[in-house]
Amino acid sequence: MTAMEAVKIGLLGIGTVGSGTFRVLERNREEIARRAGRRIEIAWVAARDVAKARAVVGDAIPVVTDAVAAVADPAIDIVVEVIGGTGVAKDAILAAIAHGKHIVTANKALLALHGGEIFAAASARGAMIAFEGAVSGCIPTIKVLREGLAANRIEWIAGIVNGTSNFILSEMRAKGLPFADALSEAQVLGYAEADPTFDVEGIDAAHKLTLLSAIGFGIPVQFDKAYVEGITALTDRDMTYAEKLGYRIKLLGIARRTARGIELRVHPTLIPASRLIASVDGAMNAILVKADAAGVTLYYGAGAGSEPTASAVLADVIDVTRLMRAEPQERVPYLAFQPDALSDVGILPMAEVETSYYLRVRVRDDVGVLADLARTLADAGISIDAMLQQGPGDDRGETDIVILTHPTRERSFDAAMERIVALPAVRPGYSRIRREDLG
Repeated sequence: MTAMEAVKIGLLGIGTVGSGTFRVLERNREEIARRAGRRIEIAWVAARDVAKARAVVGDAIPVVTDAVAAVADPAIDIVVEVIGGTGVAKDAILAAIAHGKHIVTANKALLALHGGEIFAAASARGAMIAFEGAVSGCIPTIKVLREGLAANRIEWIAGIVNGTSNFILSEMRAKGLPFADALSEAQVLGYAEADPTFDVEGIDAAHKLTLLSAIGFGIPVQFDKAYVEGITALTDRDMTYAEKLGYRIKLLGIARRTARGIELRVHPTLIPASRLIASVDGAMNAILVKADAAGVTLYYGAGAGSEPTASAVLADVIDVTRLMRAEPQERVPYLAFQPDALSDVGILPMAEVETSYYLRVRVRDDVGVLADLARTLADAGISIDAMLQQGPGDDRGETDIVILTHPTRERSFDAAMERIVALPAVRPGYSRIRREDLG
């Protein structure tokens, strides 16, 4: 290949991200060529619906329907996979690697679940795998962790990495909506799918956090060991009480290095309202990284969408183009650390994670109830940081009590909860939300 030859791309998928990738490349073709040092051209598009693909790319670019077979094309240098899912996408990527192609993908689920296999195959063939678009759209978090903070020991990563859930929580707080109404609004506006399970149950965020933890700490991708809890049980009452106590509730992905192992968890979290990340509303994403030398840095932007994600995809294409002629050992490693230097430090079971808690319980408004709750927590070694009682009881003689605790291990809090729900004055149903300072 001479210096003047264009780099040829096979584009797998022409949906939201694929169409955005096509548009941005067409619009900024000259600028991209100036940055990459060579022209970058789409040789063909793989799509099941040829008519839909033609509506996007016109008649000048061939459209194929068999993605797995197409990646064998000897003219292709880079395969860009934006199909999504773990079926055809996995088969096509592994086939492309076997044919010596470099890979750019925005598929967080595929890499979180099968990254070990894919990275090993790519390493054996000397192929590059670039996946900035897999985590938080246009925010260059992976590049920051792999390159910008390469001299640092990463202490923790905490992020709002799912725009759908963040939009829902923002609407619940701002408008006092129950979860179901806020979800319906998100679906009407196109922020949530008809089946929002991956978003509202925290699975999408956990896929992304798994990748960030691997890059931040130099460990294998281990999605199966992540703790995942969604936002479906949150109530507008909890949003209100959190505000009164000076907090906001966000669905956070948290990865933290501890002396006993790596924490890897996604769950609703109380954050002090004074923290900048607590003000990130709507469908936006934000990621905090605490590093020993750099301190705390914050990265903010659109976490999804056609062109924001395409921005990250094409940035990866430019990087791959620049490095195609470099020897494999001279390239930035997939997970930031050299493959033979990955750590085998374990993921800490959730029962061993230490954090503080928000607890809301519904109780009979009887004399001595507060003392019973405090004593039960104290017997479990849990101290109280703050307490809020919502005035006199209602017409049924019941009231809400909200407690913030000091840090304790999850297993200790679970044991205390078993005793609290058994107290005679405690009514069925309670809310337990973890709390993080993020200072």
